[in-house]
Amino acid sequence: MTDESGLAGLNALPEAAATQALLACCSAPEWARVIVAARPYGSAAELFATADAALAALPESEIDLALAGHPRIGAQPDTAASAREQAGVADAADTVRVALAEGNRAYEEKFGHIYLVCATGKSGAELLDLLTTRLGNDPATERQVMRTELVKINRIRLARLLGGAA
Repeated sequence: MTDESGLAGLNALPEAAATQALLACCSAPEWARVIVAARPYGSAAELFATADAALAALPESEIDLALAGHPRIGAQPDTAASAREQAGVADAADTVRVALAEGNRAYEEKFGHIYLVCATGKSGAELLDLLTTRLGNDPATERQVMRTELVKINRIRLARLLGGAA
């Protein structure tokens, strides 16, 4: 399935089915609602732009719902998408896995939410380095960084939904 045939399929889905497909990309209901309501899309770029804008407009309560749809980095992935995205952690040394678990706890204690990072293509050591760096952020900066990472993840998942390689 090509991007555009995948896009045609998304455009043609009944509202409930399209919403469910989008919630598999990002578990914020308002984000999915906005994207479904803006159909039909003429291009994948138009879909991505709408998705980015919808995410930027979400209140923090919806961002929290989006975060709830992601496992901790280094934890057992709960979906095929998460397993694919965190594949670099699967081969990580035990010391890296332990450090990620400790870093996740410190991050959650400091920021009040999970450490979210676009893990696609990154090794466990790279993800640990990013986590360590981000622990130095203040809460407002980190919340913005996390939103940026969520945009990246959503785009990868949307591309997969459309049948494109991400």
